[in-house]
Amino acid sequence: MHAQCDKTITNSFMSETKYESKITSSPCSAAQIYSVLSNLQNIERVRQFIPQDKVQEMEIEPDRIRMKVDGLAQKITIAIVDRIENDTIKFGAEGVPMEANFWIQLKELNPTDTRIKLTVKADIPFMFKMMIGKKLQEGLDQAADMLAQFPYAQWQ
Repeated sequence: MHAQCDKTITNSFMSETKYESKITSSPCSAAQIYSVLSNLQNIERVRQFIPQDKVQEMEIEPDRIRMKVDGLAQKITIAIVDRIENDTIKFGAEGVPMEANFWIQLKELNPTDTRIKLTVKADIPFMFKMMIGKKLQEGLDQAADMLAQFPYAQWQ
């Protein structure tokens, strides 16, 4: 009975929250963007830009990345959990302090105009929501801008 009570108390302090980026536009086709982003081994090509003091011990496979992140006690895993070709790539996270999913949505208007939107859904403790909500939103918008400017056609 106490276990059920503890679970109820814990759940009342957690809140599933969804954050969506602004919608950005890339001059590449959905197929070009999808082919790069749906293979996590492409991160090897930009690995030198990842801050070594924040991320270490990266193990990269086509569908997952394991890494040690500064501030977390254990390695985390980011894995592709679902794909819809040229449309959506959904990621899950393991080893993080809260349950979270992240996905990239692509909407091709024409071969030189694909819209990109990022979404994060996470169980965030109520106390932290006010502290991290604005930063998470800003980070998503910055990531969407970065993905829209990426030269996908050069990586084919």
